[in-house]
Amino acid sequence: MTAELPRPERHRRGRIRMLLGAACAAAMAVSGVMVAGAAHAEADRTVSSNTTGTHNGYYFSFWKDSGNASMTLRADGRYSSSWDRSTNNWVGGKGWATGNRRTVTYSGSYNPGNNNTYLALYGWTRSPLIEYYVVENFGSYNPSSGATRMGTVTTDGGTYDILRSQRVNAPSIDGNQTFYQFWSVRQQKRSSGTITVANHFDAWARAGLNLGTNHSYQIMATEGYQSQGSSDITVREGSGPTNPTSPTPGGSNCTATLSAGEQFGDRFNLNVAVSNATNWTVTLNLNGGQSIQNSWNAAVSGSSGAVTARPNGSGNNFGVTVMANGNWTWPTITCRAG
Repeated sequence: MTAELPRPERHRRGRIRMLLGAACAAAMAVSGVMVAGAAHAEADRTVSSNTTGTHNGYYFSFWKDSGNASMTLRADGRYSSSWDRSTNNWVGGKGWATGNRRTVTYSGSYNPGNNNTYLALYGWTRSPLIEYYVVENFGSYNPSSGATRMGTVTTDGGTYDILRSQRVNAPSIDGNQTFYQFWSVRQQKRSSGTITVANHFDAWARAGLNLGTNHSYQIMATEGYQSQGSSDITVREGSGPTNPTSPTPGGSNCTATLSAGEQFGDRFNLNVAVSNATNWTVTLNLNGGQSIQNSWNAAVSGSSGAVTARPNGSGNNFGVTVMANGNWTWPTITCRAG
């Protein structure tokens, strides 16, 4: 028997719903870690009905509830997909039967148009039960809408919003449960790049979002809900070239994470945590009308626009007080090592 599994709540604007069959959960419970690189190449295989398994050394999952959606499994970690508006909801992708702090590199094409669809690294943990997403690209609907903002993290050439939402008595990999969803949603959309998964896990933990100790699957997924589109994605484990439009100097992976401090009637505090570097420059790009009133544990230059911070001997954690002037949007943040 097939049952609906994890998905975000449906939103009035058509929130995408992540679903999976109960057979998938059973298969994953007995699966081991799949190591890329099969002993012999398997032929391309097109799937258009609900199934999970392995292909050319990678774990894969495909689910749809109706209509014309299909996914073709190709060489190594490559898959291609297409769907039309006869499909209510579908999701599929390639990856690993067991998630971890790996570095994931993916590349290819993703064609969402003005449609309700996204491209994301997607997985689950148990103890506790957590559903998580690192969203790299999306169409007309931002999947973080309606979630609680917990901060930001800058990594792999971009800034991600960190959010949390909760589902109550909802389908999951362990039947109907109440669980949290953790989100990293990239502000600068892309369809190729490297995801340093550990940086997201660590940023979530700094924001008080703790994953479970027992990891289930982790796939680079394409999803569509009442939409049409296509993708052709190749995923592999290991680092790749940085985003050419946002290079990381010296090949380092300096990470800066924003989290909320106190908020007052006319200003708010932000905490900044820097990792993977001891000599760094963090740039906070303030929004219109905002200015820095105060700072601590860093040498901060400037008070409006692009404000820079450098170490002053107080460690890798510092803070600022931002005068809002009616604009309560958090600044974007970048980190450069050296």
